[in-house]
Amino acid sequence: MPPRSSRRVPTVILPGWQGSGPGHWQVLLAEALRADGGQVHEPPLPDLDTPSLPGWLAALRTTLASLPEGGFDVVSHSLGAVLWLYHAVDSSGTPAPARVALVAPPSPDPSIAPAEFRSFLPPPLEVDAVRQTAGGTVLVAADDDPYCPEGAANAYGRPLKLPVTVIPGGGHLNVDSGHGPWPAMLSWCGRDNLAFY
Repeated sequence: MPPRSSRRVPTVILPGWQGSGPGHWQVLLAEALRADGGQVHEPPLPDLDTPSLPGWLAALRTTLASLPEGGFDVVSHSLGAVLWLYHAVDSSGTPAPARVALVAPPSPDPSIAPAEFRSFLPPPLEVDAVRQTAGGTVLVAADDDPYCPEGAANAYGRPLKLPVTVIPGGGHLNVDSGHGPWPAMLSWCGRDNLAFY
């Protein structure tokens, strides 16, 4: 059997508001992928504490421009998932990934969002754009995310017609809700498994 790294494709990791700090599953995922010979691309999103949509989009698109068409995956968390939805409506001229994972996007309702990223909301929810921007897109979220009280399946899964994996009791799927290493996500990135738990 060939080593797992032979099945790895480059992975673009998009963090949320304030970034993914120590112990966050995205940080641990990047470390594990690199240790296994994988390429990880982390767009230098400016002003993580007070994000600007134009600045974040520019950083994402600069990173994507260097990648092969259909030869990479995108793993986003929280506001990074919202960023991807904005990219999807105007992705011309950038390579399309094979797969995208949208993890724990915040509620699209700007009235319940922190002021620092309220300008990102509500995001565009365009089914055709999301389908055309990647070979496949999945949504992963908990059933008790405080940043998305109406549930991501309702807020994003239904309007975007996406397959949804709901993780019971997972909160915002971050360090604060007790999530560190995520072996199933590492397996998904390695094309070893399509399930997230």
